[in-house]
Amino acid sequence: MNHYIALDIGGTQMRGACYPENSLSPVKVERIATRGGSTSLLERLIQLIQSIWPDQGHVGAIGAAVPGPVDPYQGVIIKAPNIPEWLEMPLSQYLEDQFHVPVHLGNDANMAAMGEWKYGAGKGHHHLVYITVSTGIGGGVILDDRLLLGVRGMGGELGHVTVVPDGALCGCGQRGHLETVAAGPGIARWTQEQLQAGAQSSLPTDHPLTAKEVSLAAQKGDSLAIAALARAGRYLGWALADYLHIFNPSVIVIGGGVSQSGALLFEPMKLALHERVMHQDYTKGLQIARAELGDDVGLMGALALAQS
Repeated sequence: MNHYIALDIGGTQMRGACYPENSLSPVKVERIATRGGSTSLLERLIQLIQSIWPDQGHVGAIGAAVPGPVDPYQGVIIKAPNIPEWLEMPLSQYLEDQFHVPVHLGNDANMAAMGEWKYGAGKGHHHLVYITVSTGIGGGVILDDRLLLGVRGMGGELGHVTVVPDGALCGCGQRGHLETVAAGPGIARWTQEQLQAGAQSSLPTDHPLTAKEVSLAAQKGDSLAIAALARAGRYLGWALADYLHIFNPSVIVIGGGVSQSGALLFEPMKLALHERVMHQDYTKGLQIARAELGDDVGLMGALALAQS
């Protein structure tokens, strides 16, 4: 029997699962800390794969969701956040030399898009935009049943579009990106600035805020927190209108921790989208869906990549 290995590699932990062909139920799943002891990251990854290798049968391929810019054509991690030693890292070649099976790499947000398209909220659609709103904002695009990659495989950076010219500095080094105003830290920062300027709120002022605190306060009716989520939703809606113009999807799937704020984020977002879209035909039949795969989205995307 054929099996496929799926990997979800992050700066804090690495997860691996072994799936039988034509099954979404793994026969083996393991999770380890990315760093630990005297072993290198690559050695730890090899040990993780060995621990989930099937006892019987053949492995058809390995798929891996990895952070940061990736060249999927060459199997190279260009730069991995929180893994600075993996710079221009030819991970596919290393693992192919070790395990003698094809190894496919994909950016983690792109892999999440693939996972939701093939197995989650985007199943059955041929044109999808996926965006995750969390500590940062990432995304991926499916057009005509194919993942949009670009010439070096670095397409789909949906959080790095400019929505506030000369705005706040983004983690990428540029200013005014969607990520700076609609991701968790941007929501918390704006709320903190309003508190410091004298805004009335039930939110505490004795420590740096988190987006989760803002969301919980909004759900309890705090007006400043509600305004903070509405502001983020408005910027998201503007960006989504642009994505509709560029990609014309039938479904937009939204994941990430900030999306758990629900209607307080989604309603201003939908309103802004409809205000900014240049023709309402772009929204005919459009579905806006919450992501369904949760923490398994990276593994499921890696599985979809391994099987592609």
